[in-house]
Amino acid sequence: MKPARTKTPRKFLLKKGSQTSLKDPVGVYCRVRPLSLPDQECCIEVINNTTVQLHTPEGYRLNRNGDYKETQYSFKQVFGIHTTQKELFDVVANPLVEDLIHGKNGLLFTYGVTGSGKTHTMTGSPGEGGLLPRCLDMIFNSIGSFQAKRYVFKSNDRNSMDIQCEVDALLERQKREAMPNPKTPSSKRQVDPEFADMINVQEFCKAEEVDEDSVYGVFVSYIEIYNNYIYDLLEEVPFDPIKPKWNSCSTPMRNTDFVPPQSKLLREDKNHNMYVAGCTEVEVKSTEEAFEVFWRGQKKRRIANTHLNRESSRSHSVFNIKLVQAPLDADGDNVLQEKEQITISQLSLVDLAGSERTNRTKAEGNRLREAGNINQSLMTLRTCMEVLRENQMYGTNKMVPYRDSKLTHLFKNYFDGEGKVRMIVCVNPKAEDYEESLQVMRFAEVTQEVEVARPVDKAICGLTPGRRYRNQARGGPVGDEPLVTEVVLQSFPPLPSCELLDINDEQTLPRLIEALEKRHHLRQMMIDEFHKQSMTFKALLQEFDGAVVNKENYIQGKLNEKEKVISGQKLEIERLEKKNKTLEYKIEILEKTTTIYEEDKRTLQQELETQNQKLQRQFSDKRRLEARLQGMVTETTMKWEKECERRVAAKQLEMQNKLWVKDEKLKQLKAIVTEPKAEKPERPSRERDREKVTQRAVSPSPVPNAPPIRLRHRRSRSAGDRWVDHKPASNVQTETVMQPHVPHAITVSVANEKALAKCEKYMLTHQELASDGEIETKLIKGDVYKTRGGGQSVQFTDIETLKQESPTGRKRRSSTAAPAPPDGTESEWTDVETRCSVAVEMRAGSQLGPGYQHHAQPKRKKP
Repeated sequence: MKPARTKTPRKFLLKKGSQTSLKDPVGVYCRVRPLSLPDQECCIEVINNTTVQLHTPEGYRLNRNGDYKETQYSFKQVFGIHTTQKELFDVVANPLVEDLIHGKNGLLFTYGVTGSGKTHTMTGSPGEGGLLPRCLDMIFNSIGSFQAKRYVFKSNDRNSMDIQCEVDALLERQKREAMPNPKTPSSKRQVDPEFADMINVQEFCKAEEVDEDSVYGVFVSYIEIYNNYIYDLLEEVPFDPIKPKWNSCSTPMRNTDFVPPQSKLLREDKNHNMYVAGCTEVEVKSTEEAFEVFWRGQKKRRIANTHLNRESSRSHSVFNIKLVQAPLDADGDNVLQEKEQITISQLSLVDLAGSERTNRTKAEGNRLREAGNINQSLMTLRTCMEVLRENQMYGTNKMVPYRDSKLTHLFKNYFDGEGKVRMIVCVNPKAEDYEESLQVMRFAEVTQEVEVARPVDKAICGLTPGRRYRNQARGGPVGDEPLVTEVVLQSFPPLPSCELLDINDEQTLPRLIEALEKRHHLRQMMIDEFHKQSMTFKALLQEFDGAVVNKENYIQGKLNEKEKVISGQKLEIERLEKKNKTLEYKIEILEKTTTIYEEDKRTLQQELETQNQKLQRQFSDKRRLEARLQGMVTETTMKWEKECERRVAAKQLEMQNKLWVKDEKLKQLKAIVTEPKAEKPERPSRERDREKVTQRAVSPSPVPNAPPIRLRHRRSRSAGDRWVDHKPASNVQTETVMQPHVPHAITVSVANEKALAKCEKYMLTHQELASDGEIETKLIKGDVYKTRGGGQSVQFTDIETLKQESPTGRKRRSSTAAPAPPDGTESEWTDVETRCSVAVEMRAGSQLGPGYQHHAQPKRKKP
């Protein structure tokens, strides 16, 4: 009877972000290979187990002008020239295999220049197996007894696995064994002696805490990235003798030539992991099988002889170990037939091609193109590391250029948090590789600063642990256990010999009858005991059935009550859901209404702000216009007030001058009329006049009794204003009677703004030589105005001229009809200047004769 299939317990989902915040830096290790020759110059020295130091070679220092520089670089651990493969594996690869068996991914790649020991570190040599065979040996040592039968797991083209039942797996095995050339290697086949020493690992290594309630399957694949194209090294290409093949020279290839495989494409699965579409995955059951598959692909890998390395890898190789894990069912007999319970983990072992300089490898043609593509892919890897470090250190979000190279695009998931990343930097300490080793060290320094998110633990299936061994203890199909009937038969007494040798033998038959009777009696007793026990067991079963029925009834009653409660709760939930939907609908309407109102509010606020700004601009323009008009009105008012004052003052002065001239004429006429004739006086000389300046204040009156003429000073027309009296230092002091006199004036030799700011009037004293050789003094007057810029300006209004002339040059004949002077002297000519007691101030152009002229013609200003 087939046991009933139990329902798989529900998975316990991990909360997102529980471990995503934890990050680990990329583990970078350094391995120094020994020198090929003992007398070679060394440029790398191991300081301690975490630090190496680079020395500048002698020839390099000579080429660099004697610049000598030692640089130290730190790693997680440094392995010297005496490090064994076992020591390297225990530190670097062992934790990755542990994570692989526990369902976590891992990436391990070797990096360095050509000839630095990368392939030796990864693959090994006879007698010294590398990291790859040791990883395989540890995997099969750990899961050897828990492996599923072949073809229980079957890979598909979507980077996932399918589960087959035992019958389908058996049919698949029979089908594959019937094929003439099976692709899958057989474990019964003898190991190839070419690599037998590589996989002969003496040290036994096994992972701890392997899940014993699961079955495992191991699948391997091997690809290479050549010239930025991906090729499957395990793909069997059928040879077609009819269709000719063409090589790179466009000539037919010979039938014996190898046809290169087609390049593969990178695709993304449903979990956003990158994989090679159409890549061959081979299921292996032992270390020998797995390494045989690897060796078969290794023979197809592209290597070439260069100047630096006899067997230089011309491509990046990637050996993937995929471990498939599925739990047993609840009985512990068969694999749980649920695809969701499958756990797939992968360990990628990458042997990168060496970076090299073409001037050292002497590469030409295809070798030169290969070197360019190798260096380009390594440069893309370095750029990705630098961008990742910059994003993590400075918080930027630059795009990492994974897609620039197939190598970085394939492993982008590891740097995004899909597993641990380990790198072994292999260096050659010889001096010729100093520059290349320096670049490798700088790349390793950048890579150590990149942090990778710690992978999330896989969900536990939730079945009871220990199912496998509990089924074996319960009597499951384990070993050669004897049947119950055999035990019963062994408890019967043995039968005596039944051979009759004599006809008169009377003992054999009685002994046989006695033995049979004993057996019959024992059988009868056993039957009775069996009936008793069966009756007891039947009573127990009935009692147990009654208890079960009671429990079922009790449970059914409880279930009915719970169902009623659940039904009520469901109705309540439906009512609340309807209410929730109604409220959500109302909230949605309110949100829409609020959005409309907010938009209207924003529109009105914008309009209000626009109007406010417009009003402010208008107010500002109005204030500026008012201030401007006020200034113009004030300025115009001041101009007109000054103009009116000036005109009134000029008119008053003009009338006073006219009146004074008339008075002087009358006085002179009276003096002439009343003057007695006397002897003609002598003309006084100019020198004598200058000596007697004080005596010219009063002219000698012809009539002794004539009243003296009062001395009169010229009054300023703006006596109330303050003046700036500008007298240049070059002016000559004159001895004229009439001198410019301005009270409360500020006398300066050079006009300045400080003096102008304190006064309202300005007067410039200017002297020049007249046509008759005399000095002519001009008083140039003007008004001081304040400008808008805070300065002062002068607007000239009139000019007064002071001029001294000789009296001999201008005479006039006295009138014949004039009466003789009282003293009886007569004079035909009379000098007006000597006869006048005071100087005459008159308008310009007057016909009154020589004397001091006053130009009182005001200059009109434009309103």
